[in-house]
Amino acid sequence: MNILITGGTGFLGTALAARLAADGHAVTALGSKDADLFDPRSLDQFADRKFDRIWHLAAWTQAGDFCLRHPGEQWVNNQKINTTVLDFWRRHQPTAKLIAMGTSCAYADDRPLSEENYLEGQPIDSLFTYAHTKRMLYVGLLALRKQFGLSYLCLVPSTLYGPGYHTDGRQMHFIFDLIRKILGAKLGGPPPELWGDGHQKRELVFLDDFVDWGVRLGDGTDNDLVNLGSGQEHSIREFAQAICDLVGYDFARIRFDTTKYVGAKSKVLAVGKLDRLLPDRRRTPLRDGLAKTIDWFQAHWEALNK
Repeated sequence: MNILITGGTGFLGTALAARLAADGHAVTALGSKDADLFDPRSLDQFADRKFDRIWHLAAWTQAGDFCLRHPGEQWVNNQKINTTVLDFWRRHQPTAKLIAMGTSCAYADDRPLSEENYLEGQPIDSLFTYAHTKRMLYVGLLALRKQFGLSYLCLVPSTLYGPGYHTDGRQMHFIFDLIRKILGAKLGGPPPELWGDGHQKRELVFLDDFVDWGVRLGDGTDNDLVNLGSGQEHSIREFAQAICDLVGYDFARIRFDTTKYVGAKSKVLAVGKLDRLLPDRRRTPLRDGLAKTIDWFQAHWEALNK
C-alpha cells in the first residue's frame, strides 16, 4: 500500500512509519518542515499521488500544563490542521481510508470512558479546548462519511510510552518526566519532586503495542471509533516505585508537591471493544516496557537534558 502519515516524524509517527515500511508499504512520513498544515493547500503537493491510507497524527499540543496556557491557540491551530487534512482527503484522496487519532481527554470524568460516550458530557476544564478539537475531528470524519461515503477509523489512545521520545525540549508526559527526575537523582541530581500527592492514577500503553494494534485495526475495522488502552491503571506512586526499583534509587527520597496541577484523578479507558476486535493482541508487561524506556533515556541522556 501507499501510505501518507501526518505527524510522521514525531514519537508515534516515527514508530508507525518504521513498522509500515518493515511490512513492505511505501510510506510518506510528513513533519512540519515537509508540510505546514496551517496552510490549507499545503498537502496539494501530493494531490497527484494515490494513497491507500492516510494516518493523521499531527496535532498542536504538548504535555503538562500546556493546555492551560494555550487554549485559544490550541483551538485555532488544531482546527486549521484538521481541516487541512480532512479537506485534502475529500478533494484528492476519496478512496483512501483515513485513520485519525482521538484523545482520551475528550471523555467526561463523570461517566465510563467507553466509545459511546466520546461526544457526551463535559471534558475536564484544564483540557477542555484540546478535547473539543479532537471531538470536532471525529465529527468531521462522521460528516464526510455521511455525505461522501469516505472510509475512516478513529483511534483513541491512552498515554503512550517507550523508547524514542522527543528530544527537542518540550514538556514531557508524566511517565517520561518521572524517569527523567528519578534517573537524574540517581546520577547525582537533586531528589525528585513530583506533582500532586502521587495517588492520582494513569494508564499506559507501550508504543510498539499501540502501533501493532493500530495497524491491525486499520486492516480490518472501518468507520468506527476504538479505544486503545491497557485496561489497567496504576498510581503515580506505583510507577515511581517501579522506576526506582529499576534504576536503584530510594523511593523514600521522593518529595510530593500537592500544590501543583495534576489533571484528572483517574483515567483508564474501557477496552471491551478492543478485546472483541483483537482478542489475541500483544501486551508488553509494564516492568519490561519501563526497562526499555529507561535504557533509551540513559543512551540519550545528554540530548534530553540540554
